Amino acid sequence: MRMEKLTDPRLHYLTPLRQTPFHPRTAAANRMNSWGPWGGYTTALVFDDEAMEYTAIRNAASVYDLCPMVKYRVRGREALAYLNRLTVRDVGKLSVGGVQYTIWCDDAGKIIDDGTLFRLGEDEYRICCQERHLPWLLDSAFGFDVEIEEVTEEIAALSLQGPCTAMVLRAAGFDVAGLKPFRMATFPFDGGELMISRTGFTGDLGYELWTTPDHALPLWDLLFDAGAPWGIRPIGSNALNMARVEAGFIITNLDFVPVHQAVREDRVRSPFEMGLDWLISWDKGHFTGRRALKAEGEKGSEWAFVGLDIEGNVSAEHSLIYHDKKHEVGHITGAVWSPTCKRNIALAHLKRPYHADKNGNLWVEVYAMRELQYVKLMLKATVCQRPFFKPARRTATPPGAF
Repeated sequence: MRMEKLTDPRLHYLTPLRQTPFHPRTAAANRMNSWGPWGGYTTALVFDDEAMEYTAIRNAASVYDLCPMVKYRVRGREALAYLNRLTVRDVGKLSVGGVQYTIWCDDAGKIIDDGTLFRLGEDEYRICCQERHLPWLLDSAFGFDVEIEEVTEEIAALSLQGPCTAMVLRAAGFDVAGLKPFRMATFPFDGGELMISRTGFTGDLGYELWTTPDHALPLWDLLFDAGAPWGIRPIGSNALNMARVEAGFIITNLDFVPVHQAVREDRVRSPFEMGLDWLISWDKGHFTGRRALKAEGEKGSEWAFVGLDIEGNVSAEHSLIYHDKKHEVGHITGAVWSPTCKRNIALAHLKRPYHADKNGNLWVEVYAMRELQYVKLMLKATVCQRPFFKPARRTATPPGAF
């Protein structure tokens, strides 16, 4: 009777966080029993040793459970026209088998979310993103001959990242030597199919693997058997966050607030304010937010999203930024002392023009724990280019042996 209750969808509140198809393996590997919520699922924060997990990303091969990522299928005769209206990029330039990083905005030109767009077929696409947006996607589809549905639970996905990943896949029987960045290929696997895309969230050589939940555990086992000589290791969200800051990548609800979730009007951001205006295809025709963005481009923006190089080695998460140690001019959204770059780096919002013309006297207010007592530090900060880490192996085709 108890099992019947737990499987009754009307009693979903008894288990508020779902488990991914890989949970039997991630739970067995999670020696720290460190978990956090992501998109309604339970996900590992740290498996064993955060430093070693980060090291696997940059020096070996790492595996991260991507199942909680929200996924939508978009298909139909007018799927391309619909996506061109929805997103800021020109989807017409995306060929079958290609992947595109993109964003979409509301009518005021403020960002709803960012994500990756996969072109699976002539009239079929997949959107992968951080937050759920089905009502917006459906409303935006009015007048288009297109079908949209969430398929998050239909897909089991892993992120395989690190310099040894191509060798691991080769040992597992998947030859990805010719696969270029932002392209994908399909391979037979376990009586089904495995789609491999050369994408990731670490700024390093890496791939994302997509299959169905019934093939999830065989895929995990195959990767760890094949990857043993290269020190393959499961990683949690904490280590991944270190790598993504080094890569200069943003996360929804960490680096910006989706416009439809924001309570305070001044918390939302535009592509210009997030440094994403390079994505905008102005000549593709009308898209949602185009008029507002055109006006902002002519008038100027209030904020700028920048990289910072901070003195010392105390990480500056959630710190405030001051000009001349007096006037508050911004705040940090993500920070880490980078073991690879040997720099104290951060991602931050700065009021203009402190990102450029007046960036010469910036200070970060950091509270550092020193034996149960916080010590206030004012650390010099310098605006610098993102990404902080961009190895040649990230785009090398074929990837070199490592």
